Amino acid sequence: MGARIVLGDHLAADGLPAPLLPSRATLFGPRGVAFASRQGPFFIADTGHHRLLVWRTVPNTDNSPADLLIGQPDFNVEGRNAGGNVGPATLNMPSGIATDGRVLAVADAWNHRILIWCSLPEVNNQPADIVLGQADFSGGLANRGSSNAGPHTLNWCYGVTIADGRLFVADTGNRRVLIWNTLPGENGQPADIVLGQAGMTIHDDNAGAEASAVGMRWPHAIVVANGRIFVADAGNSRIMVWNGFPNADGAPASFVIGQAGFEAVDHNRAAYEPSAHALQMPYGITVHDDMLVCADTGNSRLVGFPLPGLAMDAAATTLTGQRRFSDKGDNRWRFAARDSLCWPFAVTVCDGLVAVADTGNNRVLLWEAAV
Repeated sequence: MGARIVLGDHLAADGLPAPLLPSRATLFGPRGVAFASRQGPFFIADTGHHRLLVWRTVPNTDNSPADLLIGQPDFNVEGRNAGGNVGPATLNMPSGIATDGRVLAVADAWNHRILIWCSLPEVNNQPADIVLGQADFSGGLANRGSSNAGPHTLNWCYGVTIADGRLFVADTGNRRVLIWNTLPGENGQPADIVLGQAGMTIHDDNAGAEASAVGMRWPHAIVVANGRIFVADAGNSRIMVWNGFPNADGAPASFVIGQAGFEAVDHNRAAYEPSAHALQMPYGITVHDDMLVCADTGNSRLVGFPLPGLAMDAAATTLTGQRRFSDKGDNRWRFAARDSLCWPFAVTVCDGLVAVADTGNNRVLLWEAAV
């Protein structure tokens, strides 16, 4: 039936998208969405405008204006780090967002850091309380300017998740996922566990070998559900799954979805058309009830995999954005519609309400999950 609410979808009189000037209600390439609860607040990483937008309550009308922002002096300007120096309330290509309803974490990707608010922001440009990946709020270099990675550094961190009292970060440029076993309490706190690499100082593509159960190419999102860890490994067009919580660096995944085995990496399994088994650069994942939902970005669709019995080479059983599993194409090769997608980068769900960062269409969709 299509999205119930569309945010950021502005058209000119001729039916074409209006210029994406920053305002309370416009979006430019949004890549992150998060609910504190079904009632709100609701957060969008307005990535292209280098800002975080906040709605105190979940919007119930199209193009509802945001209430708060972080990253810019006001709603009508844009620019990396607000055109100035890196600080506790500036952003440079913000991407992933996570909240447990109390704490807020934002992946400030091109400042190579995670910003954490110990309570949900209540005023414009409320400064973050904690920064990870940098020694302090003035730092903005990949791996703190070193050629090596470490347990306290980040490089193009695009995804962040809070689950079971832990913090998970997709440290994308270092080809790894970092895990803090408790929510960090101080700046620059080192991670406890790394997935995707054999150790904390390594940052090789696919762990320096062919694709396997250990290495990653472009991890982008993490979700934790039913004792499992899921990682969207976009560069290898697959989702990696750990059936239990790892207790050692470089623990191998239990199986993958989107490929027939650990060694395969081709988009859509080297075919032009997708299928119920194939993925093309999946950037976003979430869990709704007993379904793993994937933003299959390169195929401009959402696909769902039943969690019961989930195993290697599982097939999707639900589909949104395309008519058939063999279809692809941005907006189904037509103009954007309420039930179409163009390069969705993120998806999240809260009490049956699904938010999709429909990045290529410069909008966010709020969709009632099918039951």
